[in-house]
Amino acid sequence: MKGFNMMTPREDLEQLYRAASNQFDLTEPAHQDALLTLADSLLALQQTAPEQLIKLSQKDDCPLAFKLAVKLVLSRQYVEQINEPITVGIVFAMWGEHHRLLGKSNTNPNGENSLLTKVQQLEWVCKKSNLDWRLYPVDDGCPHASFDIATRIAQQSKQAKKIQVLKLSDGVKLDKGPLANLKHVDDSKKGGAIIHGCMHALEDHLDAVLYTDADNSVHMGQLGLILQPFIEQDAQVVLGNRKHPMSILVKQEQRWGIGIKTLRHMQRMVGASIFTKGIHDTQAAYKLFSTEALACILANPSVFDFSFDTDWILAAMQHNLNIATVPFAFIDSAAESASITQGPMSTWLTLLQGLVTALRARNIQYNKEMAQLIDEHVRTAEDLEAIIDKLPDELVNAKDCELGNEALMTPQVLSAWLTQVKAASTEPC
Repeated sequence: MKGFNMMTPREDLEQLYRAASNQFDLTEPAHQDALLTLADSLLALQQTAPEQLIKLSQKDDCPLAFKLAVKLVLSRQYVEQINEPITVGIVFAMWGEHHRLLGKSNTNPNGENSLLTKVQQLEWVCKKSNLDWRLYPVDDGCPHASFDIATRIAQQSKQAKKIQVLKLSDGVKLDKGPLANLKHVDDSKKGGAIIHGCMHALEDHLDAVLYTDADNSVHMGQLGLILQPFIEQDAQVVLGNRKHPMSILVKQEQRWGIGIKTLRHMQRMVGASIFTKGIHDTQAAYKLFSTEALACILANPSVFDFSFDTDWILAAMQHNLNIATVPFAFIDSAAESASITQGPMSTWLTLLQGLVTALRARNIQYNKEMAQLIDEHVRTAEDLEAIIDKLPDELVNAKDCELGNEALMTPQVLSAWLTQVKAASTEPC
């Protein structure tokens, strides 16, 4: 018969594999559309087993788009199996997101159209299923009118009723609840905004709440992946793990100097209660919480800045909540990143100080000598700038998995090294 497709499913699969692109630009709508088209084509191959797709995606020469599409396929296949209605709230903070919220143009080269892209992705993964969603973008005191931009975009969306754009400035007016100790929006660095969004999601009586970033780094079509342990394993907290072998991690640039090993050694030693539990990626902006777990976590938050992730993990441990981790795909959106705008060492300063604050507040066992070292030696971003391009001999050959081990370099030895390096940096040339 003329025009009849005589290709077998295996041949169709191989053709899709060969045709997949190895490029994926978060600012290009055509790339977003092509990815969903590829995922739909793979889903249409009814005789193709998930194991076969996973095996192909693990090949060394597998195109990036194919790898991403396989994550979406596995997610969608799970969503189609959900028997009972479930609604998930998605919360993200906006500070300096005025460019990424808008589409790409000659005058806005880093535009990602991120709000509407999230809507497109959520509609794709949820269509004709028992899964539904609500979106809560929260202005974190953005000086560039992210609230106004997001509100205008949301009102133009066909799914406007599912999007509630919020302002943290409304939350800091409250004299009770999780934000009672936050006196001004300037005292928040993301954490306060996420708390405010989660509070609204709790008020809407949803089944679970997911926190992510404002950019397109995490494709929302992966929602089924993070829901699976929540539904099947009764996990109350599910943490995305970019360090898992089955994850896809695309970093656009190296942001740190060699001294990052020293900072991670400090972080993992003082926070061993987290890192020795198989939680290796505390800062991944892809975390799902049952509403019951969220109520426990938000009862008394200890920090409102970038370090809130570890505070929430410690709170989950404090309440003996069931925690699971999942691999997922993450593509770094570096150009407009707040950590770049505010300075990488300012971010690390917040992470280390916030971790110590949370450990003490949550009464979780921690290395008190390392905490004292952070108190004494990590007071300003300049303290970290002085060591980020240097490395103590004890850590030069250390593997990433060894960092945090006191036998590698004790707090006392590290304190002496820090004192010496900082003294040398202040000596006149």
